[in-house]
Amino acid sequence: MLFAWFVHLYTASSAVLALLATRAVFDYRVRDAFLWLAAALVIDASDGVLARAARVSERLPWFNGAKLDDIVDYLTYVFVPALLVWRVLLVAEAWVVPVAGAMLLSSAYGFNRDDAKTSDHFFTGFPSYWNLVVFYMYVMRTPQTLNAMVLLALAIMVFVPIRFVYPSRTPKWRAVTVTLGLLWGIALLMVVWQLPAVSPLLLWGSLVFPAYYVILSLAVGWRR
Repeated sequence: MLFAWFVHLYTASSAVLALLATRAVFDYRVRDAFLWLAAALVIDASDGVLARAARVSERLPWFNGAKLDDIVDYLTYVFVPALLVWRVLLVAEAWVVPVAGAMLLSSAYGFNRDDAKTSDHFFTGFPSYWNLVVFYMYVMRTPQTLNAMVLLALAIMVFVPIRFVYPSRTPKWRAVTVTLGLLWGIALLMVVWQLPAVSPLLLWGSLVFPAYYVILSLAVGWRR
């Protein structure tokens, strides 16, 4: 039972990372904010494995680990990225509230769908990867108008019932997906560490996995 509580504490620690990232955003320490979000991403990618190993649902059946996971994910995947959109003006100042609000409200809906995560390991609709979208926008210095259009389009995509694979539990191409995901994670950390002067080769190379993920999701979803 002690190990099960440790796993829940491990998951909950992302809330502290969200607080540290928020403080960094307000201090305009954007690199530090992304480092805290990267640490939260590592926790999110690994706590499920630990939860299954600890059999938390059996040992602590009255404690809702899935709800805890959703709470901390909303903070690190949605709220802090929306804060970054405002603080570093990724969109024009007049559009900050509408765009950030669309991110927050659409994901609030997405996180509360009963089929947000399906039993066969898919996400329904855009899975609120705002942290990654905002990161690439910031690093690539994409135009504010383009950023606003993409963010609003993705907010709409939350409501579209297209399935996206669960990277670590996908029933198709799991070994390839996990391997590419690990390599991408390492590349992403290197990109964050290099901020603000990022190697173009490393940056563009890091886009291979997101492109693979979208293509795999569309291909598997179409067949289903």
